[in-house]
Amino acid sequence: MQGRIMVINPITDMDVLKGLASPVRVSILNELRKGEKNVNELSSILNLPQSTVATNIMTLEKANLIEIDIRKATKGNQKVCRNIYDEYVINLGNKEESNDEVVTVEMPVGLFIEYNVSAPCGMCTTEKIVGYLDTPESFLEPERIKAGLLWFEKGYVKYQFPNNSYNKKKAVKKLEIVVELSSEIPGTNPKWLSDITLSINEREVGTWTSPGDFGDKRGTFTPEWWKLKGSQYGLLKTWTVTDEGSFVDGMKISDLKIKDLALNTHHSIKACFAVKEDAENVGGINIFGHGFGNYSHDILLNLYF
Repeated sequence: MQGRIMVINPITDMDVLKGLASPVRVSILNELRKGEKNVNELSSILNLPQSTVATNIMTLEKANLIEIDIRKATKGNQKVCRNIYDEYVINLGNKEESNDEVVTVEMPVGLFIEYNVSAPCGMCTTEKIVGYLDTPESFLEPERIKAGLLWFEKGYVKYQFPNNSYNKKKAVKKLEIVVELSSEIPGTNPKWLSDITLSINEREVGTWTSPGDFGDKRGTFTPEWWKLKGSQYGLLKTWTVTDEGSFVDGMKISDLKIKDLALNTHHSIKACFAVKEDAENVGGINIFGHGFGNYSHDILLNLYF
């Protein structure tokens, strides 16, 4: 993790700013820079009650500032925490950028236009399973439009967004896709790696490696009927394409630039999430939408003008 820098946008990354806005949480992050620690160790070092440390750890995890592993201890399990980033940079932008127009489209996770998936796979609404589990043909069910959770081992799903920049005279400065993701394994495993690749308009933006499939606690919005041994929540990832290249949460993943997407020649913007057969880590994917996970929205496309 050494050298990882998080670039914070104070407008879109409010949860991150809230996560940092506490002397206790900053102290926790400083201790974790020295190495991973469990809650008991942090409580002892900081001379704070375990309940106080545990509450602040939850806030840091929700803000995607730390990662947590559940490991066996002498008695029961323990939460081992580690930093995701080493440095934090707040980018206020320049005066010109502060006047940017932003157009947002929210796409339901089940409203894909094309798919090719392999089992284990499935979809569910906030009320029930769509079709049959581990049956790719169930991805054709009309009820998929209501899905709030979608998963598969390998393959892809493709979404078609309206290109709201096509008829504008201003060029797109930045394209963002915001989505909650995790790996996928029968049951859950917080250390189950998966290489998830995003492509836009048939151009590969880059790959992010999901650290695991999370089921240590119920997702904030995950319905009670969804069994706890199933995937509960993911990590909120922001994929960005600019004039400088492509990024995930501020970390550069490729040299693909906004001009390479040729947005002015397309009436729509197609976004494809894939786990490739030849990936180093074929660990599946969960896509969380409205009604599941820790964030109350589906897949967001933001265009900045």
